[in-house]
Amino acid sequence: MKNSELLKTIVGVNLILLFGFSAAVILSYQTNYQESLDKIEEVSSLATDGIFYQLITRFAEPVNVSLSMAHDSFLKERLLEEAENQADGEYAKEISYYLNTYQKNWGFDSVFLVSADTLRYYNFNGIDRILTPDDTWYYNLLEEDEEYSLNIDSDRVAGADRAVTVFVNCKIRNEKGFILGVVGVGFRLDYLEDVLRRYEQEFNVKAILFDENGFVKVSSDDRDYELKDWFKTFSIEDTREDVLGWKKENDNLEIWASQGQENNEKIYVVTRYIPEIGWHLVVEQDTGQSLLSIRNRLYMTWFLMVAVISGVLLTIAVLIHNFRKQIAKLIEERQNAFIKATEQLYDKICEVNISKNCVVGKQAEEYFESLDIKGSPYTEGLRMVAEKEIREEFREGYLSTFAPDNVLREYENGNQRLHYEFQTTEDGTNYVWMRIEAYIFYSEEDDSIHMYAYRKNIEKEKERELQARTDEMTRFFSKKETERLIKSELAENGNSIHAFFIIDIDNFKQANDCYGHIFGDYCIKEFTGGIRKQFRENDILGRIGGDEFVAFIPISDIQGARKKAEELTLILNTHIEFQNVQWKISASIGVAIYPIDGGCFEELYRNADKALYYTKRNGKSGFTLYQEADKVDDT
Repeated sequence: MKNSELLKTIVGVNLILLFGFSAAVILSYQTNYQESLDKIEEVSSLATDGIFYQLITRFAEPVNVSLSMAHDSFLKERLLEEAENQADGEYAKEISYYLNTYQKNWGFDSVFLVSADTLRYYNFNGIDRILTPDDTWYYNLLEEDEEYSLNIDSDRVAGADRAVTVFVNCKIRNEKGFILGVVGVGFRLDYLEDVLRRYEQEFNVKAILFDENGFVKVSSDDRDYELKDWFKTFSIEDTREDVLGWKKENDNLEIWASQGQENNEKIYVVTRYIPEIGWHLVVEQDTGQSLLSIRNRLYMTWFLMVAVISGVLLTIAVLIHNFRKQIAKLIEERQNAFIKATEQLYDKICEVNISKNCVVGKQAEEYFESLDIKGSPYTEGLRMVAEKEIREEFREGYLSTFAPDNVLREYENGNQRLHYEFQTTEDGTNYVWMRIEAYIFYSEEDDSIHMYAYRKNIEKEKERELQARTDEMTRFFSKKETERLIKSELAENGNSIHAFFIIDIDNFKQANDCYGHIFGDYCIKEFTGGIRKQFRENDILGRIGGDEFVAFIPISDIQGARKKAEELTLILNTHIEFQNVQWKISASIGVAIYPIDGGCFEELYRNADKALYYTKRNGKSGFTLYQEADKVDDT
């Protein structure tokens, strides 16, 4: 009887263990399956962000340089003079020298100019060829509404070996809007392919660039791009509308997609729209093999545990222990592999247990120890980092972004990613730009919300952004950036009075014609140097033409604008000396007052330009407020 009861007890215990561990295996499978999906999503998203930031940096420079050249009065004047200088070799040399200067300064593989009148194709070596109807890129651009376009083609310039090149082509228009020609730059396709290939090898993903119709433009392993539809190639037509319709800035579209109706396996797709070039970046990862491997291993473990549990309780316990150890090791190996791959992209990685308000891992603990706060709560360390290392104007944003309450709130709202850009210092004097990318996730190991924070130096990226937004010669903002900044200032401080100055160098064409462009460039640098000394660091200064400049500043009243215009007129009325050449320089200034003379950028620009015209009409070397010019005209 006792043996029977014992047998029943043993059988009962084994059955309980059998069912219990069976349930545990199933739950463990589901957990590991989801964690694998999460890792796939995380790696794919990080790869997409990394590729995007490299591409956007690379494309911004040629686009802005091409647009700057298209608005250069020098090229417009040369094209207008081409008809009477076709046989003049010096004319072609002058254009070639100009293009060669841009090629050397910016390091592009191609810098070219096409005349709409003669179809001559100039590059930095001279006249390369005359365009023919086969040059469809040129004729397509003329028919398009956009002012610039990108195309991938063989570089047909002599000596280029027909290398596949990404070209940025910009229209050049005269004052009436007629097209005088096309100017542009190009860089080899190898750069884009290398970027995609490097991330593919590092993250085990596939990266592609395609246009708004879904046709592949750049791939790391195939240059046969003609009419190759990405959606048809990968049999995921059902995602076409979502992917092509996604055009949100600074955000990714992340979806799971099935490859065809007969295939049950899914791929993870992350896409991001690049507005500067009108293309879509797509990073996809085929998860079939990795998930199948996990599934098979877990099934095998489950059957093994069933067999062993049926025999000996002790063996069951041992197997359970080994199983848990194996799963923990697998997770740890994958986590370490991910961290190792991420460390190659970022300067510093820190893991934080948000729920328990503490840092996790050796690297984070050593960092806290370097700040003399070893063992302190995460919030205390966050505050100390802000006070010791972060520039004052960025501290509040840094603290509010990565405070535990905000992190938990963002996670509860479905946002697992945070980022913040700021300036940091190690010596309290010299500051560099940094970006923190944070990934928030739930850890079942300790039932807590964790956060990985990746810190990267973006000083060079910020320098390139500044170069793209400013005029190289004067370091004033470009025309497009000037307009954007003034509109932004009006939107933020629309209740304040502002003054809009247009400042023009008097008789500047005579300086160029008499003494050459080198002397003319020197005059512009001296002239803008004088302007800059009259304004504060945060005032908006822009170059809107060859010899026309804009200043936009807040003022207390109209008399403040008048006083500033008087000071500018006096300071800029001077002599320029350069290489034994002297030239008297002066300025004509037109001033419009916001909101009296206009409530938007366009109205202020137009009325300040009218005031400038009035100044020039009345002898130059002076200034005019639009209100005064308007009253005189009315009279």
